[in-house]
Amino acid sequence: MTIGLSGYGWAASVFDPANVGPPRSGAGAELFRPAGTGPFPAVVVLHGCDGIGPHYRTWARRLMEWGYAALLVDSFGPRGRRNVCNHGRDVPPEERAQDATAARDWLAGQDFVRAGQIGALGFSHGGWTVLKAVLADHAGPHPFAAAVAFYPGCQRPAAPLVTDTLILIGDADEWTPARFCIAWRQQVTMSGHTADITVYPGALHGFDTDRPPRRYAGHEVGGDPAAAAAIAATHQFFEARLGGR
Repeated sequence: MTIGLSGYGWAASVFDPANVGPPRSGAGAELFRPAGTGPFPAVVVLHGCDGIGPHYRTWARRLMEWGYAALLVDSFGPRGRRNVCNHGRDVPPEERAQDATAARDWLAGQDFVRAGQIGALGFSHGGWTVLKAVLADHAGPHPFAAAVAFYPGCQRPAAPLVTDTLILIGDADEWTPARFCIAWRQQVTMSGHTADITVYPGALHGFDTDRPPRRYAGHEVGGDPAAAAAIAATHQFFEARLGGR
């Protein structure tokens, strides 16, 4: 089964046997699959503005260890980009939301995936993308069953929520300030779904990494002890909505 990805004039398929590869393959999407035949719940993983890297593969591997098939999608390489930090509209989140839904549809067609139990996990620019993909105007006919957004960009929602969503962010994040995400939660039409937010005191942008605080692209970023709680919260949120091992 081939699922297409379009945007900025690039219309080649990225979700087919030729372009979905194993971990660290550099394919358009890297599949982290638990041992066994399944079927497994699954999660689409969306990288930040810095593109595919070790941090996102660590998360994909963690999801696999929890019992999820994780599909780490490269939204930049196929579009000729490597990094859009501070230039997020070079690959807009609305375009990446199409990537996310196409990845979800590809997973749903695999015999090792439980089609009704597919979630999304995004970071920074990828989290911004998640908050587009969980709204009715971008979700498509088969919405994600659950979604988690780490330190996302948060804009006024333009459509009702169609997916239970969790936002995890630090109150010291000056790149994607928590106040905009608090406003997003207050403004979104729930339509029977949940929108939760946890704000971690003192945590910076990228607080779930294992790198110490530093300057990156003109912003303070870096790991924080809150990472352990955020990882546990993500596991609990997905397990409650997607199941697991």
